[in-house]
Amino acid sequence: MSETEATDEYWMRHALTLAQRAWEEGEIPVGAVLVYEGRVIGEGWNRPIGHHDPTAHAEIMALRQGGLVLQNYRLLNTTLYVTLEPCVMCAGAMVHSRIGRLVFGARDAKTGASGSLMDVLGHPGMNHKIQITEGIMAADCSSMLSDFFRERRLEKKALREKVHKVAE
Repeated sequence: MSETEATDEYWMRHALTLAQRAWEEGEIPVGAVLVYEGRVIGEGWNRPIGHHDPTAHAEIMALRQGGLVLQNYRLLNTTLYVTLEPCVMCAGAMVHSRIGRLVFGARDAKTGASGSLMDVLGHPGMNHKIQITEGIMAADCSSMLSDFFRERRLEKKALREKVHKVAE
């Protein structure tokens, strides 16, 4: 394993711990870590439900913190580690913030904007190009999401059965 791969895995593990926090708060488990010169300048986990804010995705939360730390909306030479391929909103924010690199774990066939559903980050019309590395700890990232949604379906099924029994 190269030094870059080891570093990517290290930060992705950190992003996974943040994704776990989202799960514990009842949010879809996605975590993000923004790194500049080897140190964390922003962290985030999904919080749109708890914050009543559709923009409170893990990536946006990390980018906002990074902007405050650097006192600049331009987050040049930073790397954003995310457990799930970013959506259109988050991909757009990454372009506007001018991060240097995106590293993500799992692909998102339903809403991914880095090649799955569409490719915002690779679009030739964008004014900023971001280096992308994908698939870092993809199995761990994917299984956390799968486990979360499996558990959520079981909870909903149990609630329906309970309501059905009360109605009888």
